[in-house]
Amino acid sequence: MTIDERIEAAEALFREGYNCAQCVVAVFADHYGISRETALRMSAGFGAGIGRMRLTCGTACGMFMLAGLEHGATEGCDQKAKAHTYKVVQQLAARFENECGSLVCAELLGLRGGRHTDTQPAQRTPEYYAGRPCLRMIATSVRIFAEYLDSLEKEKREKP
Repeated sequence: MTIDERIEAAEALFREGYNCAQCVVAVFADHYGISRETALRMSAGFGAGIGRMRLTCGTACGMFMLAGLEHGATEGCDQKAKAHTYKVVQQLAARFENECGSLVCAELLGLRGGRHTDTQPAQRTPEYYAGRPCLRMIATSVRIFAEYLDSLEKEKREKP
């Protein structure tokens, strides 16, 4: 899939009612050989700033989950793998924050206050979509992660 195709697929998922984290993770399920259902389930709790608490943007959380699939340590004592994963996550986070202005869902949405506690998802209406920057965040996260994967592929090809 091209980057543009992944972005279009992620945006379509959002319009179908999936949360922002699900949209990012699900469009890379094929790359990791996992089912769409597994991708949707594992990312379900990260939407709307993690469980609708409006904390870290769900699309960024989606990228971080994907970074774990790409590099995550599978041995508890593997400090080198942990450090590498954390480095990649911090690089992805910095790029997202630089492009979007914040990693915080509430700030991106222009909401006040700290942690939110309302668990009821908003109704997906034309007004909802018109007033949300979420599609832009989804596209940004998908593009950033796809470009990251492309850079890994480029590195592999350039190594002797």
